Amino acid sequence: MSKSLIRRSVVCAALVVAVVGNPFVIRSAAAQMQTAQITQPPATAASPQPGLVPAGDDTFLLTIFLRHDESKPLPKINDELRAQGYFKTFPPPGIEVVSWYVMMGIGQVVTLRVPASRLREVNRAIETTAWGGYRTEFYPTYDYKAVAEKMRATDGR
Repeated sequence: MSKSLIRRSVVCAALVVAVVGNPFVIRSAAAQMQTAQITQPPATAASPQPGLVPAGDDTFLLTIFLRHDESKPLPKINDELRAQGYFKTFPPPGIEVVSWYVMMGIGQVVTLRVPASRLREVNRAIETTAWGGYRTEFYPTYDYKAVAEKMRATDGR
């Protein structure tokens, strides 16, 4: 099995776990709530932590690497994307763009907040309009900045 295929399989499995939870672990609602209380620091109503999704929200963060095809100059890539409808289709309407950066030497890195029920729509927007101009990689992600800052401030406690 190729390294690329293994990597994609691992990413897909991580995405499934992020969206629907681990399908191989059956936990009671009480156990799930206890885990959520342990892993997520409490947020106060006055100062919610940036990037944390309120409980009960069915969204998750999805980071997409749009890697440039270096065999084509940028104007040619943009012409291809325009012809495929990329600029009108991605991201789909109603999908929140959390960040969108150019990473020199790589391409673009886009982080979206996606309702789990709309994951297929986001994937199809990429498949039908971005392929050819970009090679794509998908990663389910979460905002760790506030937790990391707290860990540094308390020496990991």
